[in-house]
Amino acid sequence: MEMPIFPLGTVLFPGGVLPLKIFEQRYLEMTKACVRDGTPIGVCLIREGKEVGAPAVPSGIGCIARIREWDMPQLGIFLIISEGTGRFRLGPTRVERSGLLVGEVEPLPMPEDSPRPPEFERCVDMLKVIVEKIGEDKLPSPPRYDDASWVAYRLAEFLPLESPARQRLLEMDTSDLLMGVVAKLLRQQGLSI
Repeated sequence: MEMPIFPLGTVLFPGGVLPLKIFEQRYLEMTKACVRDGTPIGVCLIREGKEVGAPAVPSGIGCIARIREWDMPQLGIFLIISEGTGRFRLGPTRVERSGLLVGEVEPLPMPEDSPRPPEFERCVDMLKVIVEKIGEDKLPSPPRYDDASWVAYRLAEFLPLESPARQRLLEMDTSDLLMGVVAKLLRQQGLSI
């Protein structure tokens, strides 16, 4: 499968929501095509380079994003809300004449569900406390408190982490490992679970 790759300075997790302001011509054209055809975008953390200008070098694991909402408040600017739908491994890429990066992607399964780790219920309780304080409208809906990966990803979005740490969480293949690392990060932040 081939799709446009959007290298960013942030990590999108499956089930997460990412608002974007699109203004570069290559990304305006990409957004128009994705809205018109209902096709996804591959969001990857930048490994080398910058968001603006020459195509950046993306990380090898990213998140497939679908445009959920869009608006064009003025000519040359798209405001979009994208939602992460799943992980992918990035294969060979090419740069189109417009400067848009296009890559072959291999969809990856969600982190394997394993027996619920001991931290699971405490992490769910912590997430519910956070949601109560910030409002359920800030959370992708519907909530999936019974899904260990979903809970861990949402907590990772709220933790004050650098993007490389978020990327490592995105790359984890089992929910117990993912949940265990997120629980440890919560403890390191002084958040009792």
